[in-house]
Amino acid sequence: MKLNIAVLPGDGIGPEVTNEAIKVLKAIEVEFDHTFLFHHAKVGATAIDHYNTPLPDTTLERCKASDAILFGAIGDPKYDNNPSAKIRPEQGLLKLRKSLGLYANIRPVKAYHSLLDKSPLKQERIKDTDISIYRELTGGIYFGEKKISNDGNTASDLCKYSKHEIERIAHLAFKAAQTRKNKVTLVDKANVLESSRLWRKVVTDVSKKYKDVTLDFLFVDNAAMQLILNPRQFDVILTENMFGDIISDEASVIGGSIGLLSSASVGDKYAMFEPIHGSFPQAANKGIANPIASILSAAMLLDHFELFDEADLIRVAVERSLELEITTPDLNNTYNNITTGKVGDFIEDFISNPKDSNLNFSNIHLGQSTII
Repeated sequence: MKLNIAVLPGDGIGPEVTNEAIKVLKAIEVEFDHTFLFHHAKVGATAIDHYNTPLPDTTLERCKASDAILFGAIGDPKYDNNPSAKIRPEQGLLKLRKSLGLYANIRPVKAYHSLLDKSPLKQERIKDTDISIYRELTGGIYFGEKKISNDGNTASDLCKYSKHEIERIAHLAFKAAQTRKNKVTLVDKANVLESSRLWRKVVTDVSKKYKDVTLDFLFVDNAAMQLILNPRQFDVILTENMFGDIISDEASVIGGSIGLLSSASVGDKYAMFEPIHGSFPQAANKGIANPIASILSAAMLLDHFELFDEADLIRVAVERSLELEITTPDLNNTYNNITTGKVGDFIEDFISNPKDSNLNFSNIHLGQSTII
């Protein structure tokens, strides 16, 4: 298969982790005889520095001309610490999602057996957790009308949803549940918000077309608590934009590091794949950023094009790296010489030698990237 992939590394650790995802995709390209063409473009703070806009027209056109988008991260302290800034890196990501119609964000959350002791939660609570969060991405309070009074003392953000916006992501969530454990949990605040009451009505109507899937409901505050108390109860979580943003970041602690969580943002025509973590500027260019979320996002990219064997091989390689503790410091304090690049090197080499069960683990810690 030939794929044109737009690469938007962004800011902070974005370029580093994205580079490792590309390294892994190139290994897949060789092993499975595909052709992946990578086209780089700027977004976020780095785009503001060069073009005075977080999403240049050339970047958007590059994305529209590609089969898929591999995204890094955006954000910079000079904007985070300046609430009055009129142009902000995050505006580029929001505009990209809206312009490409990326209305569904899919975030897998898994508790890896080899990392159960890394989570701040009790092992018996998180063992066997496997959740897929479906977050609506182009509506709600983030995109609603924003107002501030002339004196600057009163502000408002409108949360608005239509039946169509809810239906289209609900169908995706129910279809996903049919391939998993046949359960969808709608997370809302229907006891207070009119928009949430519309969500309940529309999702309930959609559920009637999926007789094999169980639908239940949780208020968002209870859902946040249940994610910590008993995350195994969840299969597919369906929710609106802001709730999904918060819930998915909370769920990241289950696996022990936000550096493990990948995501896909899909629409009817375009698809973008990115780690859920931020730009983490304090770690930039230090070789300590965890690239696994970006690498697993590349696996989701392959899934999107039904290259399931290729995606599964990446996931096997990732699990092997975790088992052998070939991970960055956020997950491994024993071997402090394992860099972002070495993690990518290991996964790349494993893909090239998937049947080699006698991986030379010590070489990685000695600074050698070749697996014997």
